[in-house]
Amino acid sequence: MRTATTIAFFLMATPGLAHDGHAHSSSFPWTADPWIIAPLAICAALYASGSLRLISRSSRGRRVVAHRLLAYWAGWLVLASALVSPLHWLGEQLFTFHMIEHELVMAVSAPLIVLARPSAVLLWGLPGIVRGRVGQVLAASIVRRTWTLLSNGTVATLLHGAAIWAWHAPVLFDAAIESAPLHRLQHLSFFLSAVLFWWPVIWKTNRGLAAWHLFLTMLHMSILGALLALSPNVLYAVQTRSSGAWGLSPLEDQQMAGLVMWVPAGVIYAAIALALTALWIRDSGKGGADGTRIVAP
Repeated sequence: MRTATTIAFFLMATPGLAHDGHAHSSSFPWTADPWIIAPLAICAALYASGSLRLISRSSRGRRVVAHRLLAYWAGWLVLASALVSPLHWLGEQLFTFHMIEHELVMAVSAPLIVLARPSAVLLWGLPGIVRGRVGQVLAASIVRRTWTLLSNGTVATLLHGAAIWAWHAPVLFDAAIESAPLHRLQHLSFFLSAVLFWWPVIWKTNRGLAAWHLFLTMLHMSILGALLALSPNVLYAVQTRSSGAWGLSPLEDQQMAGLVMWVPAGVIYAAIALALTALWIRDSGKGGADGTRIVAP
């Protein structure tokens, strides 16, 4: 089993690899996929525009506004880095880096963006006429009922877990490596299901239930990571086909990817679950029987 020093070596090494029949240069390329860049750019432009319009109207303290701005842009930068930077290209070469990319999307970017509660700011970034029509659609009863259902803590946890396990089925995961549209759909599924998962954890569910949902997610992701790390056979033939050019066997690459999901990702979920549990116990001791958070809309 390789150590973290091997990953550091990957970042400095410059072997000539072949991908889709084309030789790569010694530099690590950035991703120029318009289906990725365009949504990121649109969200950045809308949020920047909406922020400028709302800051002068906001009755909240400057500290609250600043914290939400910081959370959104941090989450956006992590998401953009995962999908556009050389990390994305490295993820096509090595399963280990692909797993790091996915964990950044689901366990770092998604909770930061949810913490910012950006929906109102993004809406204010739209032109007036469009904003009014979009607002009417979002206010429709069927849309509100659908959101209430999907953002239920249990439902969101199940949907997020289903997306993770479904896409890590070897046949589907390898298919996403060979198909750009399927690969985009994979990342979109991970991000949207993660947003659904983190929303009730951060804003809706009481802290005790939120910790429980985090624990369940950590548990099943750790099980999946352990299955990958401890498997005696290569399960992802397409994803690991370039491993040899980086000094790893396909099985070693798969094992390292499993460890990324098993340990670092598990630590993130466990740490937040423990923090929420501590807050829940503290609030219960102060007379809050269920530890429910009351937050402004």
